[in-house]
Formats: sequence, structure tokens, C-alpha cells
Amino acid sequence: MRKILSYVKTYQKAAWIAIFLMAVELAVELVQPILMAIIIDKGVVPGELSTVMTWGGVLVGLSLLAFAGGIISSYFASEVSQGVGHDLREDLFVKIQELSLVQFQKFSTSSLLTRLTIDVTQIQGFLFMSLRIMLRAPLFIIGGIIMAFTVHTGLALILLLSVPILLAVMLWIMTKGVKLFSSVQEKLDSVNTVIRENLMGIRLIKVFSRHKHENKRFTNVNDTLADINKRALWTMELAMPIVMFGMNASLVAILWFGSIEMNTGGAQAGEIVAIINYGTRILGSFSVFSFLLMNFSRGKASATRITGVLDENIEEQNIHHNGEKKHIKGEITFQNVSFRYPSSPNPALKNISFSVKAGETVGILGETGSGKTSIMQLLPRLVDPTSGEIKIDQLNISRYEVEALRTQIGFVPQEAHLFSGSVKDNISWGKEDASMEEISRAAKDAGIHDFIMTLPEQYETKLGQRGVNFSGGQKQRLSMARAFVRKPSILLLDDSTSALDAKTEVKVLETLRNQACTTLIIAQKISSVKEADKILLLQHGKLIASGTHESLLNESDYYRNIYKSQRQEEVISYVPATE
Repeated sequence: MRKILSYVKTYQKAAWIAIFLMAVELAVELVQPILMAIIIDKGVVPGELSTVMTWGGVLVGLSLLAFAGGIISSYFASEVSQGVGHDLREDLFVKIQELSLVQFQKFSTSSLLTRLTIDVTQIQGFLFMSLRIMLRAPLFIIGGIIMAFTVHTGLALILLLSVPILLAVMLWIMTKGVKLFSSVQEKLDSVNTVIRENLMGIRLIKVFSRHKHENKRFTNVNDTLADINKRALWTMELAMPIVMFGMNASLVAILWFGSIEMNTGGAQAGEIVAIINYGTRILGSFSVFSFLLMNFSRGKASATRITGVLDENIEEQNIHHNGEKKHIKGEITFQNVSFRYPSSPNPALKNISFSVKAGETVGILGETGSGKTSIMQLLPRLVDPTSGEIKIDQLNISRYEVEALRTQIGFVPQEAHLFSGSVKDNISWGKEDASMEEISRAAKDAGIHDFIMTLPEQYETKLGQRGVNFSGGQKQRLSMARAFVRKPSILLLDDSTSALDAKTEVKVLETLRNQACTTLIIAQKISSVKEADKILLLQHGKLIASGTHESLLNESDYYRNIYKSQRQEEVISYVPATE
């Protein structure tokens, strides 16, 4: 919570104004019972109308002052809470962008969404209530007891004895509530995960008629969330009946002893009314206090989750230090490189060594889990090797400034991802200042220009969510155009031609051969990398063979078997239909 409260410093002027005006409201509220006692004892009982009018006017004037103070205080409290919420969301978003892939995997996507939205909203509510009511409620309880002693010591002692006991009960309940509301937020993450997966895979769900299964899955997590939420609310709501019983017992005791004091001349009617008034308002503060404790419990749970992201140390590869910013030619060297993901007991790459000359095209083949994608992630330093050394132009990649390195690398992922906006926006996403001519050239190289020209607004055509109005192949070609437009020194294609038809793939591969850059292509089909200058063959994280297509056919039984099996598949798939 301390880290979250540090954000208030930016808005401390508004916070102090809100607190000051809240204090004005509090002062008026503390004085009101005494003024009422004066009106009763010196005006109503002796029948002095002028006294009633005078002190009544003072009471009304102070009430108007408190009313104005409350409105202005709410304005400044909103400025603080909304400002802190804005800054928290921004810092969280920036921090998430800076996390390495390994760190990012510590948090589920749904959890990060919840932290950026619901948790920040909980913090905003907590701060607003703190500035408007949270300080006011406990201060009135303390101040009310003090003021009660100025009215009548004997009756005030009854309040003094009951209030600490009730506070202790509420603090105990608050401790339980914080733990329960932490669980509520975690269960909410689970609900969001199911919702997100369902909405993203809605077409697959419909095709497989799995809506009943998905409904059952959602019901399970939703029921769990409801159960833990009910437990948390029941625990917090338990405070109010206890407090009301305790305070009502205290008020009965005050009335009983007050009547005795009146009969013996030890107290006046106005004094008893004032003490009862203080007791009633303290009861009201306790009722507000129980609500505030619930708000605090939620806020503290959310603060812990937000701080968990903000406190993540940025790993070395994501720090924009003063490294080399020079232009790279594209020569790549792997020297005894091994890599293991923290979540996996087995290494993804084992002692890999190879070299690539600038401008060469290299194909990477291997079964699923052989380490192909790990190589692609190591080059732009999305992850760092566990051991060994990676060099670009004979310089260790750790010596380059990360941003300078990545801006010279084009990357086309296996699963094409499109952003909201126009076709032009998605291609220029690869190079922010790209001209229309560069965008058009990149689209032609990716084999998507002709299709774009058939669209109603051509390059200004808006894409549906995640490019839903484009086919898989069209999305993949747009993703390629995005990489081509930045004219990279190194181009990485992670099985990026899998969704292309044979004719388009041939055109794209021909374009790649004419690109003035070093190109690494992960592929499932040998035909996709047959013309490469070099082919790397991976198996279980090890480089078992490398060379040209012809040399591998002659030297590698494993490669030869893959080639034969794929040739047979092509023949089978091309059997002409019989009449």
C-alpha cells in the first residue's frame, strides 16, 4: 500500500485541500451536539426564543459551511483518485511492455487485465473514500468521545468503555476480510481467463458444438467466485450487527444513568441529548467504518496485486542502456549456445553453434519442441542464453542497445497478429514514418497488394477485431509486409508461410531471396527452405546437421527421411480424380 500511496504525492495539493475541507465538515459535526444542548438548556427549557433563534442561526450557518466544504472536498478528492488511477494504469502498462517474455509469463493475460482495470478502480475508490470519509469516521469517533467529556464526564465514560471493544472487533474482521478479498481477486482472474479464451475461440466452439462444455466450465469458476465473494461479504457484514448491538446497549446505558443524573441534579436535559447525539453519530461512524473497512480490504488486496507487477525488476536485456547503436550488416554467430526456460526442467537448446554470413538465407527445420522458435527469440534478445555467446557482426548482442538492435530486425510470427486500425496502419506499424510508396512496396513484396486494391477503401480499409475479416493467409501476408517495410538487416520468419497457398508461397520465397538482408526461415516443409544458402536441422534442442539441401540429402539420413516422406505426401495429395 505504501508504494500506491506514493502516487498521491503528485496530487498532494488537491489532497490537502480535500483533507482540510473534510476537517471543516468534521469540526462542524463535532460542535453541532453542543450547540443543540445550548439551544435546549438555555432556550427551549426556559422559553428564551431569542436564544433559540440566535444559536439556531449559528447552527444553520455552520451546516451550510459544512455543505459547501463537502462539495468542494469531493471535487478535489476526485481529482486525486482519478489522477492516481490514471498514473497507475499508465505505469502498469509501461511496466508490462518492459517485462521480458519470461517475466511476462509469471502473470496470466487475464490477471494483467484485471490489475489494469478492476484493481486500479478499487484503488481509486479507496483513495476517494479515504479523503472524503475514511479519515472523518475514525476522527469523529475520537473527537466525539473527547467532546462528550466536555459535556458530561460520567456519561462520556460509558462511550469510552464501549468504543475500544467495538474497534477491536472491527479490526479483527478487517484482517480476515483482506485475506478473503485477495482470494476474490484471484478467482476473478480465473473467470476472466475463461471468458477471454471463450471469446477468442468462439468459432472453434461453435464448429465443435462445445458450448455446453464451455457453459459448464464458466459455471464452475463463476460459482467459485460467488462463493468466496459471499464469504468475504458475510465476514465484513458481520461487523455491523455487532457494532449496532454494542452501541445501542451503550445508548440505553447512557439514558438510564442520565435519568438518574437528572433526578439528582447532576445533568441537564440538553447535556443528555448532546451525549446521546454523540453516541448516535459515533454509531453512524461505525456503520460507515464497517463499509470503509470493506473498501480498505478490497483496496489493500488490489494494491498488493498492482505492486506485484510494479516491483518486478526489469531484466538486463530490456534496460535501454548506452550500448552500441551502429548499423548492423547481418552476420550472425552462435557459439556453444544453450538456453532453458525457467519454467522447464529441460533445456530448449543445447550447445548450439553455427554461423551465417550477412545477406544469406538460412532455413531451420526440426520437429515440434526442437528449439527452432527459441533461436528466433534469442536474436532480438526477447530472452538471453543460459550459456554461450551470440554475436552479430562479431559483436556480442549484449553490447548493443536493445532498441537499436530490435529496430534493425524484422520479425514475422507464426500466428499473425493484426491491430485495430486500417490496413495502412498495420503495415506502417513496422516503420512509423513509412511513406505510402514504402508501404505499397512492402505489400507487393508480401503478395498482398493486389488484394488490398480490391478492398472498398484500399489501404484505408478498417480491419475487424484481430483482422477477423481477413483469411489466415491474408493476415500472414500483412504481417510479412509489416516486417518488410522497415527494410531490416535481419529478417526472422517463424513458420510464416504455413497459411499461404503454394503459388503465393513461391512468390514470397522469391521475394525473400531478393531482400538485401540476412534471413532466417523456420519451416515445416523442406520445399520452403530448399533454395536456402544453408539449412539447420534441429532435434531435441541439438543441432544435428547443417548444410545445403543437396549436401544434407547426401549426408543426413534424418533429413533424407523427412524429404522422402514429404515427397510422398505431395504425390498422394496430387492424385487426379477418376471419372
